[in-house]
Amino acid sequence: MPRIVSLIASATEIVDALGEIENLVGRSHECDYPERVKRLPVCTRPRIPIDGDSREIDRLVKESARTFLSIYDVFADVLEDLRPTHILTQIQCEVCAVSLRDVEQAMSRSMKSRPAIVSLQPDSLAGIWEDIRRAARALDIAARGDAVVESLQRRMTGLAAHGARPTVACIEWIEPLMAAGNWTPELIALAGGINLFGEAGAHSPWMTWEQLAAADPDVLIIAPCGFDLDRTNSEMHWLTDRPGWGNLRAVRAGRVYLADGNQYFNRPGPRVVETFEIISEILHPERAAPRHRETGWRAMMSL
Repeated sequence: MPRIVSLIASATEIVDALGEIENLVGRSHECDYPERVKRLPVCTRPRIPIDGDSREIDRLVKESARTFLSIYDVFADVLEDLRPTHILTQIQCEVCAVSLRDVEQAMSRSMKSRPAIVSLQPDSLAGIWEDIRRAARALDIAARGDAVVESLQRRMTGLAAHGARPTVACIEWIEPLMAAGNWTPELIALAGGINLFGEAGAHSPWMTWEQLAAADPDVLIIAPCGFDLDRTNSEMHWLTDRPGWGNLRAVRAGRVYLADGNQYFNRPGPRVVETFEIISEILHPERAAPRHRETGWRAMMSL
């Protein structure tokens, strides 16, 4: 039987979707879904404080980048004790989660075992589907991976929207401003919106307040990386205190929405379907029942 360690939250969810959660023996500090994984040994920790505000976290991350230091520790001794046959990590972003480089450095220091390292590369919807298949192939259950992907794709196809297409700006970081890229532009388009910032398959881009104001979107979705709804709400002053905030079309129309970036928007795994459902509920409430309202998203005007 495989002994799996997942060092990225979305990979843990992939393991669960593949029916291999019983073989998961370790996790990252961020892995928290499904609930039962919280009982497993933690193999990582952040090197920077993660309870600061958007501006402070951004400063610390950029400072680490300038000194070529990882912002995560990987516990090689814990990994050695767990004797994994497979370690799941990622190469998409060294800020968002433990990276392949972090794992390789930990293994080079002291690990005697040589588990298979499965490095995920989720930069688009196609990349997410391939990551599920990649994990399944590594675990010798390729057919199961194909079945999971097909099931997820069917759910999304059934919700694809037609008709009116509002313009949408999805914000992935508040101070400084960053737009959502990677798979999010695809989700917005499939849900019946016109994405204004960020490109499908490309890293999330920095943006300015002036660019956002000039685009004047019909809908604003605020989903900072790693933040839940309450924490996102506590950061909204970076936007609402800006001169001209009240003049934005989305603000005047009451179409500013907070979304759970931690559980949904920033997790490129099976729950990308739930992210798609959230966007569909926000953009076209007349078509999509609000299943995720108050858990995955909420309207700012209701706060």
